[in-house]
Parts: sequence; C-alpha cells; structure tokens
Amino acid sequence: MLREPTFEKLHRLRLRGMAEAFEQQLNQPDMASLSFEERFGLLVDAQWNWKENKAVASRLKKARLPLTACFEDINFRHSRGLDRSLIRSLGDCQWLARHQNLLITGPTGIGKSYLCQAFLHKACREGYSAYYSRASRFFRDLEVAHADGSFDRFLRALARTDVLGIDDWGWAPLTDQQCRHWLEVLDDRYGCRSTLLTSQYPVKQWHDQIGYPTLADAILDRLVHNAHKLELEGESIRRDKAKAEAEPESKPMATEAPRRRQKGDRS
Repeated sequence: MLREPTFEKLHRLRLRGMAEAFEQQLNQPDMASLSFEERFGLLVDAQWNWKENKAVASRLKKARLPLTACFEDINFRHSRGLDRSLIRSLGDCQWLARHQNLLITGPTGIGKSYLCQAFLHKACREGYSAYYSRASRFFRDLEVAHADGSFDRFLRALARTDVLGIDDWGWAPLTDQQCRHWLEVLDDRYGCRSTLLTSQYPVKQWHDQIGYPTLADAILDRLVHNAHKLELEGESIRRDKAKAEAEPESKPMATEAPRRRQKGDRS
C-alpha cells in the first residue's frame, strides 16, 4: 500500500481528521484485529468529530467572547435567586430554536456577564452562531458603521446571527439616533432570531431609561413579550470573592505540651 499518496489525497480533499486517524491506525498493531467496516467507521467518526470541533471553534471565534464561560460551570451556590431548573431548561437551547429572547437583570457584580457568555458559549456548541458585545461598544460600532457607509452590511451580518448578546444594556440613556439604530437591529431579528440582554436595571424601568416614549414602546415590544427573564438579586459575587481572598486564613496557634519533669531537674 502506498501510504504517502493516500495521505496527500486525504489532505487535498480536506479530510484532515480522517488522515490523522488513519495514521494513528497504522501505528497501532491491534487495529489489524478489527474488520474493514469497523476501521472505516472509526475513520468516519474521526473526520466527523474533527469537522464539528473546527466548526465550534470558528463559531466561538466569531462570537468574540472575552471570558471562557462554560454553561456547566454556572455557580448555583451563591444566593442570588438563580433558578436551577429554569437554567437547565434554557440550557437545551430550545429558546433559540423558537427565536425567543433572554433578559438577565440584577445589581453589579452578581454574575450577569458570566451568565450571558455562558449561554452564548453553549449556543455555539449546539450549532448556533453568536455575537457578544458590551452595550457601549455595540452602539459605538453602529455609529461608526453609519458614518463610514458600512451600516447596511453590519445590519445584515447581525441579522444572520442566531443569538445577539448585549451586555450592560441601559447603563446610560440612548440618543435618538441610537434608539433608531437599535430598533432597526431588533426589526431584523424579531420572530426569526434571538437576543440576550443583561442590565443593572429591572425591565420595568427600561421604558424610562430609553427616554423616547414612541421608540421605547417599539423597542420593548420586540424585546420583552417573547422573552425569558432571569431577575437576580443579592450581594456582589466579586465583592464576596475579594473579601474572602483578602482575609487571612485563621489557623489555631500551636501550643507546646508541658514537658514531664524528669528525675534530677531543678525546681
């Protein structure tokens, strides 16, 4: 058998996973005991896994997640009103398949950003495309795109993204132009894509926070009515963690056991 031409053809066919698995099989003598169908099945599985892993890595890169936030590592120990059953039900990503939204609210330091990125990370692993941005940067990018003529292209890219995650939404009032840009984004997504927002403010305050009643009505109509809501409360996780790290560990002082008096010791 001519091995090198086979490897070359597999690589030219972009079957890198199969090529790597084939090379491993050649270096494992016990593989000779398997039938052709079994060995070929292992090669196909290797190629499938390689392609899936590459696709997930590509989606995660495009999502631009600053944290390595894993859905399975969500902290339920901290008291913040996090409903374990609701989180698990959202973990199957059916809310994305139904094109629903997810709104996470709560005070600073409660873990909203981690939750947002954990959900986006899970979405990428489940085959959905995602895009993450902090609200301040997102609206600045919209303004820049509007100024340099790439606004329509940016909107089309956002419209194709399965889940758009905007962190720290509503931290500052929006301008009239920002409201209109945001409404265009939501118009393209409503009913066919999902949006995930985090905010320090409860949803009931968002209307006043937007500042333009007519635009606020239109924006919230596209965000709230088909949304799951996670309303967090409690002490800051960051503050508690910093406090715990700052406090030295209290160790009991070692006490010396009294020495038994030996014969001949002086009183």
